Amino acid sequence: MTLPSATGASDRALIDATVGRIAAFDAEAAAAAQRALDGKTKPRGSLGRLEELACRLAGIRGSATIEALEPAIVVCAADHGIVAEDVSAYPQEVTGQMLHNFAGGGAAICVLARQAGARLVVADFGVRRPVGVAGILDRRVRAGTANAAHGPAMTTAELDRAVAGGIELAESLVGDGIGIVALGEMGIGNTTAASALTAALLRADPDGLCGPGTGLDDAGVARKRAAVWRALEANCVSPLDPLGAVAGVGGLEMAALVGVVLGCAASRTPVLVDGFITAAAALAAVCVDTRCADALIASHLSPEPGHRLILSALGQEPLLDLGMRLGEGSGAALALPIVAAAVAILTEMASFEDAGVTDAGA
Repeated sequence: MTLPSATGASDRALIDATVGRIAAFDAEAAAAAQRALDGKTKPRGSLGRLEELACRLAGIRGSATIEALEPAIVVCAADHGIVAEDVSAYPQEVTGQMLHNFAGGGAAICVLARQAGARLVVADFGVRRPVGVAGILDRRVRAGTANAAHGPAMTTAELDRAVAGGIELAESLVGDGIGIVALGEMGIGNTTAASALTAALLRADPDGLCGPGTGLDDAGVARKRAAVWRALEANCVSPLDPLGAVAGVGGLEMAALVGVVLGCAASRTPVLVDGFITAAAALAAVCVDTRCADALIASHLSPEPGHRLILSALGQEPLLDLGMRLGEGSGAALALPIVAAAVAILTEMASFEDAGVTDAGA
């Protein structure tokens, strides 16, 4: 599958139109869901965060009446020029190799998607060498980013194409009946890019954001910190221009994930955020339009230090904390059954009246 022909102007028009369609969180729908939950055969609030999640889903969807949400896990993949700074424990060719693994169904996210009954969608937005294998969508913008330590990772036009591609992917999934989208990513070097992007968007000290990623030792983490500082010095990035920050120091898969978040928020589709990289992309989307924050649900907490900082900035409490740092959407996949359970409690559990059970009002 090849890229549709599009000009930079039409890509930006799509982005602007999508942002214009983002709706605010429906507080009345959330309150109606809470009233319905209070009438169920249980003490009020006894299901704790499961009830909070059901109400959040109602507010995102804009209705207290929610049917089962068909899930999809969207994994966007791309390579990063900043790996030239020796910031990863794995060589860059692993990105493409893992896409072959995804296509063959052998990766962790493939297993977890099957367990969750979720559709797995993997899209190449800029792996260095074309994968050309069935089961991987070709949404390539360029063959990996440039080295952000020496200048912009991508041009504005390339940024717009990747974001627009993410929007198109979200719109296609929603149009095909998907009711919740879990974010995933693949790209050697992307924790370095995510650290730089988070530092730019939160005006945070990079030294406190950089972790071991896929398994760096202390010297490797030091190289990562130095590379992030160089990237920030080489690019004029600011939270006032979040898309410009993604173009400067981010990645093509992150730009695509920004588009997925924008597209989902515009269609009232909940977004399950995975780990650090997807959270950095979600943060950029929120910086584009703060209403995007209302569509997000944090699936888990990664050990990467920057992840907790982002979740705090977004006001999100993760559903799970299992010490996972794989990426791929693995934490989000594990959270999908919890989301399904919250919906089921709201829609299937009997009320006091229906069951003939006395409501003590407690």
